[in-house]
Amino acid sequence: MFGRNQVVKMINRSSENQTDRRRFLRSAGLGGLGVVGATTMSSAVFAPTAAAAEAPSDGAVLNFALNLEYLEAQFYSYAVTGAGIPDKLTGGAGARGGVTGGHSVRFESKMVRQYAEEIAADERAHVEFLRSALGSAAVAQPEIDLQNSFTAAAQAAGLVRSGEAFDPFANEDNFLLAAYLFEDVGVSAYKGAAPLVSNKTYLEAAAGILAAEAYHAANIRSALYSKDTGLLGTGLLGRDLKEASVKLSDARDSLDGADDLDQGVVDENGRANIVPTDQFGVTYSRSAGQVLNIVYLTNKEATSGGFFPRGVNGEINTSAANG
Repeated sequence: MFGRNQVVKMINRSSENQTDRRRFLRSAGLGGLGVVGATTMSSAVFAPTAAAAEAPSDGAVLNFALNLEYLEAQFYSYAVTGAGIPDKLTGGAGARGGVTGGHSVRFESKMVRQYAEEIAADERAHVEFLRSALGSAAVAQPEIDLQNSFTAAAQAAGLVRSGEAFDPFANEDNFLLAAYLFEDVGVSAYKGAAPLVSNKTYLEAAAGILAAEAYHAANIRSALYSKDTGLLGTGLLGRDLKEASVKLSDARDSLDGADDLDQGVVDENGRANIVPTDQFGVTYSRSAGQVLNIVYLTNKEATSGGFFPRGVNGEINTSAANG
């Protein structure tokens, strides 16, 4: 079915250690050696190749995604339940951290509450799935800040004045803007990571999560667009939530480099822009470094900051130098 060189490359890049490579072989039905022959299972099969060393392993890519899923899962869990995800879902390799900030949101509409509850369940499921796929190679949840980070992002976007706080859980409007800050980044992160995943089973799973994140983003963007109420009484600056989304989009774009990879929920003519795409109708990609620029809230090379005060766990942990 596969040549020796193909199998060597697949296995070497499928996860981060020898135990996880063996697990992959069993799950892929290769434990009986019949596919490639017994000689391919020698120690040479597990020796890193030059080609494999040039790119991050599939395990490293999935662990990078797991860090982002921890962040989203905690945010939505606090919003709908007032508590984070269970501790049993946060252990693993690297330093495990807690969560600063977070409390339940008093939703005004049944629709937005149900959106939030569905997304919260999906994000927790993503954490569970990635942890299961990675096994012992799964990284622990890093320290997460859901308080100071949102204030810094809102100040940078001009949503609140310097020195004023932004509580993403204070009301439904703030929640939607905070969720919008995450969701578009998640979509572009998974799309950007797709070419790095060599194992087709992992790639198919990542594509499934990408689709889920895209549905989430569309729900949040639609909810923001459909709200005609202004921001009066929320402590935010500006006329409405549509304008606020454009400000957040511009703030994200200022961090991830010179390319325009972001769009608000309305275009320059004020028309609905629920699906942000390029001229060919294709959604945008971000590299891991660009994603970390946004979650670290920096346009410089860094290994921590913003939503991850002590950085993310795993091999992929450094933002890009865009400043």
